[in-house]
Amino acid sequence: MPKIITTIKINAPIDRVFDLSRSLDFHAYSQKHRKEIAVAGKTSGLINLGEKVTWKATHLGVPQKLTVEITKFDQPYTFRDSMVRGAFKRFDHDHIFEQVNGGVKVTDIFDYNSPFSFLGKIFDFFVLKKYMTRFSTERNRALKQALESDTWKTFLNNHS
Repeated sequence: MPKIITTIKINAPIDRVFDLSRSLDFHAYSQKHRKEIAVAGKTSGLINLGEKVTWKATHLGVPQKLTVEITKFDQPYTFRDSMVRGAFKRFDHDHIFEQVNGGVKVTDIFDYNSPFSFLGKIFDFFVLKKYMTRFSTERNRALKQALESDTWKTFLNNHS
């Protein structure tokens, strides 16, 4: 049962960091190189508790769909998206936000089980864990860049 934890510090208000992190439009923008788009459920705006989104993307060269539901939500401190349908046996992604030294520490925790039992564990050890760590790190860098510039304004209307 792999667990991947990544962190980054972002110099922006916690409410803004929380909201951009749950912006479906920003996620699609930050993952355009993977052709990730929302195709069902809530497909635009800020996702909230109980809402679902289905993402279509190409990961590791394989086209796939992943449906997640927001199963935990405590604004502006944490939210969780949990897989409802997709390639994993189980998948939970916790987003945690803490105010520290004039900025926000963003922690992402991916807790998942790969499919295919023993073969899944081998694939996870050699490929998937590294890929998921890179995915999270890249997304956090995109968040930081957008929030520490004016790019965030494109995705968060009516936020200061």
